[in-house]
Amino acid sequence: MLRILPLFVFLQVSAQTYFPPINSSSWDTIAPSALGWCSDNIDSLTVFLEENNTKAFILLKDGKIVLEKYMNGQTQSDTWYWASAGKVITASLIGIAEEDGLLSIHDPSSQYLGNGWTSLSQQAEDDITIWHQLTMTSGLNDQNVDLDCTDPACLTYLADAGDRWSYHNAPYTLLLSVLNSAVSLTANQYVNTKIHSQIGTSGIFVPIGFNRVFFSNARSMARFGLLCLAEGVWAGTSIIPSDFFSDMVNTSQVHNEAYGYLWWLNGKNSFQVPGLGFNFSGPLFEHAPNDTYAAMGLNGQFINVSPSQGLVWIRMGESPDSSLVPITFNDQIWEKINNLPCPVSTNESNKPAQINIYPNPAQTTLYIDGAQEVQSICIYDVTGRAIQKPSFQKGETSIQLDITTLAPGTYTILYIEKERGVQTSLFLKE
Repeated sequence: MLRILPLFVFLQVSAQTYFPPINSSSWDTIAPSALGWCSDNIDSLTVFLEENNTKAFILLKDGKIVLEKYMNGQTQSDTWYWASAGKVITASLIGIAEEDGLLSIHDPSSQYLGNGWTSLSQQAEDDITIWHQLTMTSGLNDQNVDLDCTDPACLTYLADAGDRWSYHNAPYTLLLSVLNSAVSLTANQYVNTKIHSQIGTSGIFVPIGFNRVFFSNARSMARFGLLCLAEGVWAGTSIIPSDFFSDMVNTSQVHNEAYGYLWWLNGKNSFQVPGLGFNFSGPLFEHAPNDTYAAMGLNGQFINVSPSQGLVWIRMGESPDSSLVPITFNDQIWEKINNLPCPVSTNESNKPAQINIYPNPAQTTLYIDGAQEVQSICIYDVTGRAIQKPSFQKGETSIQLDITTLAPGTYTILYIEKERGVQTSLFLKE
């Protein structure tokens, strides 16, 4: 039986990434119909977003806008807060500062924050590095305390630095103070110089209580997501150092596989959620591509990037639920995106026998049963490139395909039937 994978491939569009001009509001688009999406399914996604207090939603394919929706009083020019999704801006600035030779992520945080920035002993405080702040492994007490409070009295000992993962906002917030000390500029001055002027974004960090919350318009959020899809390179210009970017979007420590440098990671064996202190089995998002990495913030501020699919989508808005990091809501949006392609239209009275492709995953051989109406077959990789066009005997009920030469990964098999026309299915080569 065919196992349904939570991925979709767009064969109609080149995988070359497009970058919108920096000092312009123009941005190339792709018609949803070119991707085989149905207006009814788009409407269903839009209603779901609107009913869940969404303000802005943008979906990019290879850098071009496919969907751009504003609702509940928001407009294209309005700004909105990123909440904890803004952590990835801070992480990127730390990597840029390291590339500029202004700090090392393995430096003690006290080198920039001064002695006594916590209530720990001097040795325990000196053991906390910038890396621990980036990975949420400071060891500072997150139990029955104000997680936003950056006063030394709030920052007490619970474990040695590096011994546990904990979603603690205060050590993150103090990264902006580290940055300010290291570069002798405010975070807003540094982000203007190193990111905004390079990729055409806008936005500022705003002090709200203990926090420093990033605000921008939706298109700036989408531009930053596109920069990350391109692994920190904008139209050939390196913005985020490549080695740091790779570390940022891969597992950073042993306690929570689904966490990089302030990015959330899909497709891992297990994950932790804020406040619980134990691991759940399986991937973070059931319906997202395994290579997805996401910035997620309070009330559903999201950036999602899937390199294999060439996809970036962002969502801004009010609270869909009460969680600090709305993981379930993010996955529900992915489920809606997966349902965007049009269903195949058939005449039920003359409907051909159902195609069955198995096993899935496959290692050496792929079987197609119910194939008597199949006229042609082609296999595509995740970039949409045709890599194999197997020969077969037309009219046979069962077709056997040799896939031993395919590299491990996800593929699309496209076949054309007399009655149904073009059909596609996904399979995984192990």
